[in-house]
Amino acid sequence: MATSKKTSQLAKQLAELSLGSDGAVDAERVTGVLAYLEKHPPAQPMAVLKAYHRRIERELQKTNAVVEHAGEVSSEILAAIGGALTQKYHRSVATSASRNDALIAGLRVRIADDVYESTVAGQLDALAASV
Repeated sequence: MATSKKTSQLAKQLAELSLGSDGAVDAERVTGVLAYLEKHPPAQPMAVLKAYHRRIERELQKTNAVVEHAGEVSSEILAAIGGALTQKYHRSVATSASRNDALIAGLRVRIADDVYESTVAGQLDALAASV
């Protein structure tokens, strides 16, 4: 079932109200939004809550970067990547490492829908696609 435009707009407004001054999801604000919805239920409460939940999940994904690597990655490199992403996205970004030997060498960083690729496997794939 498609979400109505009015439901989407309300969920978007509620999600924006749930963000703190640093642009990240604030637990107290989420609690406040949910308390308000409980006292003043919208026309389609389940549809609004589902749309709100999806938006909050997307916002939370923007605060965690997964760094895929083939070799060893030091905590200093992870911290540097986290710092660079924090500056780029204007919010605190935590990093976590995930070993992926299929990359051969290099790093792939995923944060929400964004992927930053600097791997040998990615370069080989690009070369194969251009031939």
